[in-house]
Amino acid sequence: MFVNDPKDVDKKIVEEEAKHLRKVLNTFTLYKTHALSSNNRRRTDYYSLSERHKALIPEQLTKLNNIDKAISKNYHVLKQILADGKLFTGEETSFNNDKDVDQVTEFDMDKLRSTIKQFVREWAIEGQPERDAAYKPLLDALNESFKDISKEERASIRVLVPGAGLGRLAFDIVQQGFSCQGNEFSFFMLLASHFILNRMERVHQYEIYPYIHSFSNIVCSDDQLKPIFIPDILPSNIPPNSNFSMVAGDFIEVYGEEQHTEKWDCVVTCFFVDTAKNILEYMEIFHRILKPGGLWINLGPLLYHYENSPGDMSIELTLEQVKFAAKDIGFRFQDERIINTTYTSNPNGMLKYVYECAFWICVKK
Repeated sequence: MFVNDPKDVDKKIVEEEAKHLRKVLNTFTLYKTHALSSNNRRRTDYYSLSERHKALIPEQLTKLNNIDKAISKNYHVLKQILADGKLFTGEETSFNNDKDVDQVTEFDMDKLRSTIKQFVREWAIEGQPERDAAYKPLLDALNESFKDISKEERASIRVLVPGAGLGRLAFDIVQQGFSCQGNEFSFFMLLASHFILNRMERVHQYEIYPYIHSFSNIVCSDDQLKPIFIPDILPSNIPPNSNFSMVAGDFIEVYGEEQHTEKWDCVVTCFFVDTAKNILEYMEIFHRILKPGGLWINLGPLLYHYENSPGDMSIELTLEQVKFAAKDIGFRFQDERIINTTYTSNPNGMLKYVYECAFWICVKK
């Protein structure tokens, strides 16, 4: 029987993470080339039409040219994000010819396009309806639970937000006077959140075009080419004495450590629990890190991220099973209901996926 040296295993993990980060940075770098190539395919398809069919859509070439311009404006923002890449790697961020980095795939580009849309959900006026549907119930529950403590005295209450994305929910919690720590694992989200949280000097500083990458279910070209301005509020505007931080890393690895046992007053999860390979382990950690009487406030679906991921473990439970397990682990349900919401949808598009999200407030018994 052969046993790997733990130091060799740790070194391999670090090397794999560094390689993955370089691939993410390379995805940012190649965005413009990839997006222009896709748009040029549409231009080629247009030129293949008969003159009679071209005459029926005389504005098409102008639209495609405007898409090219919008791609360049998106890339301007991505380059600003890339400029911070060396803070994560300690090196420059041009990896086009890096032989150690795997080929960037359509899946990687789709993650980047999703990150661009995430800016809308979290940091644009246009994302307010989704934030009202998903964040407001969580914030209302938090405020109601600590209503006897004034905003000025809430800094001692520690709230954890796993799967914090671009940090808006954690920011909104800090705005209510609480101390809050966001945790995020995705390098796409970590790079973008560092940019939005630390590099903004004014409201509406940057212009992005999140809906130009798909031509399906578009009502009109103006909707597709609508500019979105970020941020809608300056992330630096937080109450004095508040503690706001973001921690990078896998939730289980970071918060499974003994130092977090009974250190948190509240865990707030939004579209997070279904990112687990084993949701039971998530719930056990929630329970362990909460102080006695601490709260777990949740909103989200059960769209298990690893369900169809070859080679990855995935435990998929029904909502009923999740609730039974939570009670056995040591939670008492105070409030439960279903809340309908979309996620990074195009508000003017012809297709919207609506999630019937499970909302609850649990108390650690």
